[in-house]
Amino acid sequence: MTQPNSPEQPWPVRTVARKIAEWVDRLGAVWVEGQLAQVTARAGTGTAFLVLRDPAADVSLQLTAPIGLVREGGPAVAEGNRVVVHGKPSFFLGRGTLSLRVDQIRAVGIGELLARIERLRKLLAAEGLFDPARKRRPPFLPGCIGLVTGRASAAEHDVVSNATARWPSVRFRIEHTATQGALAVPQIVDALGALDRDPQVDVIVLARGGGSVEDLLPFSDETLCRAVAACRTPVVSAIGHEPDTPLVDHVADVRCSTPTEAGRRLVPDLAEETARIAGLRDRARRALAGWVDREQRLLTALRGRPVLAAPLQALDGRVAEVERLREAGRACLLRGLDRRGSDLEHVRARLTTLGPAATLARGYAVVQRVPDGAEPGAVLPVLRSTTEVEPGDRLRIRVADGAVAATVADDSAPGGADRGAGNGAAEGETAKPTPPRTRKRKASTT
Repeated sequence: MTQPNSPEQPWPVRTVARKIAEWVDRLGAVWVEGQLAQVTARAGTGTAFLVLRDPAADVSLQLTAPIGLVREGGPAVAEGNRVVVHGKPSFFLGRGTLSLRVDQIRAVGIGELLARIERLRKLLAAEGLFDPARKRRPPFLPGCIGLVTGRASAAEHDVVSNATARWPSVRFRIEHTATQGALAVPQIVDALGALDRDPQVDVIVLARGGGSVEDLLPFSDETLCRAVAACRTPVVSAIGHEPDTPLVDHVADVRCSTPTEAGRRLVPDLAEETARIAGLRDRARRALAGWVDREQRLLTALRGRPVLAAPLQALDGRVAEVERLREAGRACLLRGLDRRGSDLEHVRARLTTLGPAATLARGYAVVQRVPDGAEPGAVLPVLRSTTEVEPGDRLRIRVADGAVAATVADDSAPGGADRGAGNGAAEGETAKPTPPRTRKRKASTT
């Protein structure tokens, strides 16, 4: 029966440890894959102690195995190797530790490793981590280069020496990490994060020398590949030699076959750039000198033209032409005015000749009948026939030098013939005698 447990009746440590051991003992045997981080097999002991680490996470598990099993494994059971073990979990009461009691250890073959890398390659490619569109171009001349490499390694020397030889003032921030083994992936990921957060670092380089497939396994790890893809700073991969192509080469923004090539590719060559600048400066100088010469020749040609040699000469000719045209226009205008004046005089003479004043001057008169009650200034009708008047009508007779008033009188009255004036005569002619049967009217001048 289960013993009661409460603050007043707590279990002793041995009881808790025993219960945990009983529960763990009920677990069955399992197959586990990982990377050997530590192998301790002392001579004279019957048990070897190992640490199996998950290469994709910071998780480890203690292993215990017979010393003979470790020795039979030979070089395959060594630190940094990937293995598959079979064992049963057990809980050690004395120290309260959990371990896996191993009875089989198998090394992961190269073929199996390559198959797993190929599966991971397809997975990352399907997610778009290898897409060229997402790759960024490193700056032409980075202010500071972040370098992740092993301490005092040949890769560090190649990158730094080649970059310094090309551009002596180049600056580096170097993060030393393990480049193989169980600690390589977490240390490289931490170094990448530190360099990516540094605002002065313009490009990050992962550099490692050549090695076997097992040595380069950390650079095909999924965690490292995703960390490189997540970096905001451009990443250059310089792992191994030309035939070596770990997965990080495909994820990085730039892939260099060797660390030496990375050192040459990171920065431009100072001598080449100086020569290029000198060449460009010479080309610019020659282009400027040629342009100045062309413009000078153009100015000389323009200055030698007559219009610029004697600029007022053309104006003088134009002034003379303007004066000549002005005089011609004035003469033409005067001749036109003279002709129009003569025409006006002729018309005036014709109008004068044909006008009523000239007719009156020749002795004619205009006789107008003044109706009764006519107001001064009213238009009076012109008398054209003797039948239009009666005795006693008033008349207005206009002659060349004025007008006189008259009254129509009956010529049958005594003395009417003596006072009859005009009796309808025109142009000063003497009135002809009226036939006896015609009724005579006389106009008496008032």
